[in-house]
Amino acid sequence: MKLTKSKIDKLWGETGPYSEVSLQIQTRILDDSVSRVFLCVRANINPLTFELIKQNMGQFSNDTMILDLINNAEYWGMYDGYVADVLVGEFNSKEVMKEAEIVRDDVKETIIKMHKFVLDLLKLEPKGEA
Repeated sequence: MKLTKSKIDKLWGETGPYSEVSLQIQTRILDDSVSRVFLCVRANINPLTFELIKQNMGQFSNDTMILDLINNAEYWGMYDGYVADVLVGEFNSKEVMKEAEIVRDDVKETIIKMHKFVLDLLKLEPKGEA
């Protein structure tokens, strides 16, 4: 596959795929006080990685994390890419934070696996820092 400027822009990274995984604390305010606090794990996947993985879903038919990310992500535009809210849970104990950190790490590893596939497919050398 030839990398055009348009495709490079859709990777978000100058030399390869770039995506994000975040763990956010979300405070919900109702009227004049905090009503609840939630933990949210969100993945922002660059558009080209998402599209290439989706085109090659047969190779990932046994990978439930990749399937879940692809099947549940929504396109929010070029700036945010494909967004998947992987976990939203009320932050009412330390166990919820531990669970959210595990989910975040699992999503991180899944996106790294997706990026490796894209790097191989496009014959790019990884240039990121470990």
